[in-house]
Amino acid sequence: MFKTFVPEPREPGWVLIDASGQPMGRVASKIASILRGKHKPDWTPNMAIGDCVVVINADKAVLKGSKPRTKLYTRYSGYPGGLKRVVAADMLAQKPQKALEHAVKGMLPKGALGYQMFRRLKVYTGETHPHVAQKPVKMEVQ
Repeated sequence: MFKTFVPEPREPGWVLIDASGQPMGRVASKIASILRGKHKPDWTPNMAIGDCVVVINADKAVLKGSKPRTKLYTRYSGYPGGLKRVVAADMLAQKPQKALEHAVKGMLPKGALGYQMFRRLKVYTGETHPHVAQKPVKMEVQ
């Protein structure tokens, strides 16, 4: 008789990712994988065992090809005429951390588990971040 392995909940580690000069989609998929915990040998799809991720230089992440002028970010207020659209180039200029968070959120599971994973993401536009005390381990994006 085999027993099902269930990992014990434990304190998450901290990972630092530098997004400067990297394609936003590749950075987002790497971040989503780390948040889910897929880089760990005891990964379980129904548990949030991933690490906390600190992203620096989010303003220097790039979109390739025609995406800066053709990709649209859409939101709706719920009222008539409340549909707002922002071109990716404008979003990257005004709120680059929101663009990266939007990309990562779309790659995480939907529902309470995905929200729990998403809370472990910290995105900053500059080189500095307030999580030095957690000693995040630098990870490269390929």
